Amino acid sequence: MAKPASNLTRNAEALGAWIDQRIPISSFWKAHISEYYAPKNFNVFYYFGSLATVVLVMQIVTGIFLTMHYKPDAASAFASVEYIMRDVEWGWLIRYMHSTGASFFFIVVYLHMFRGLMYGSYKSPRELVWILGVLIYLVLMAEAFLGYVLPWGQMSYWGAQVIISLFGAIPVIGDSLVEWIRGDFFVSDATLNRFFALHVIAVPLALLGLVVLHLAALHEVGSNNPDGVEVKKNKDAQGRPLDGIPFHPYYTVKDLFGIGVLLTLFAFVIFFAPEVGGLFLEKDNFNPADPLVTPAHIVPVWYFTPYYAILRAVPDKLVGVILMGLAIMVLFILPWLDRSRVKSIRYKGLGSKILLAVFAITFIRLGMLGMGTGTAAETMEARIWTFAYFAFFVLMPFVTKYEKTKPEPKRVSK
Repeated sequence: MAKPASNLTRNAEALGAWIDQRIPISSFWKAHISEYYAPKNFNVFYYFGSLATVVLVMQIVTGIFLTMHYKPDAASAFASVEYIMRDVEWGWLIRYMHSTGASFFFIVVYLHMFRGLMYGSYKSPRELVWILGVLIYLVLMAEAFLGYVLPWGQMSYWGAQVIISLFGAIPVIGDSLVEWIRGDFFVSDATLNRFFALHVIAVPLALLGLVVLHLAALHEVGSNNPDGVEVKKNKDAQGRPLDGIPFHPYYTVKDLFGIGVLLTLFAFVIFFAPEVGGLFLEKDNFNPADPLVTPAHIVPVWYFTPYYAILRAVPDKLVGVILMGLAIMVLFILPWLDRSRVKSIRYKGLGSKILLAVFAITFIRLGMLGMGTGTAAETMEARIWTFAYFAFFVLMPFVTKYEKTKPEPKRVSK
């Protein structure tokens, strides 16, 4: 005989029902978690979307704690960061979590985007999912740059000087635009204050909004998979996808494993090599900003260096800025450049596989060259790789349209 429910249980159920009538929590949970059917053939590349969400939350939480002690003032900013590192209890850990988290964010985002390239996650009906993802990438770059300036070290100051000066290459309005962005005739206290406001309020709100739209668009059309099969097309009598499984508990448990691996690597970097040889934190940034002393070698953080290499590869400043911008903006039209009859790289022809492999190598090599000193040999090599970068997008419509592909399966493979 079943025991009657206790008063506490009945009260909890009544409270839950009362809340659910006013905020549809249970229906949201069912629609997007427990009864959201994801393809059952996800592989390791499908970890990175959820890992990006975890890192985003971690950046927000650590950022909140850092703002409690940071002072957005040119005379005090560097000292306040040193105060956080030396005098605030566990402040060094929070600061290293935030700085390391920025690099980990780009690592998982780049891998997430590469997975989209491999399996055609930008093709119909997911064009909007891809476009929103590229917008997230752009906003994330802006957020990272704004945050990079805040420590007000040597590289922060001179990095801001170099990046902002690029807008001066725009004809007619360039100089006025640079002055408007800086808020002064040079990078100063006004620049730091507005960058702080944008970094902690405006840009994060835009980023969170885009993430919500990205997930909403994804759940509307359904997740892609390594076979490129639309699982929503094959359903049982109850309307459940035959090739899908509930996201919870199957993928929530799987994602927990991925999160555990990520946090293990994250902890290793924080406790043993938070600077990663100058990749995550440059040595010059441990010196306070000095407008009278220019660092011998000014380069951006590693996740910007592929585009910086494209910029430096072109002698003309305006053309370099245009090419650097195009290198990012061309991602928006990718869904219409790929004319293949199949989505996944598994079923595309040899041409597409070679194109993607060369593109990945090109991006990595451009990143390495962007961290270099810009010698004549490096500049010449950067021009070759810049040509290869844009060749990927130019050749894609022709290669994907005329290459021989394998038949795409109607059901997901085991």
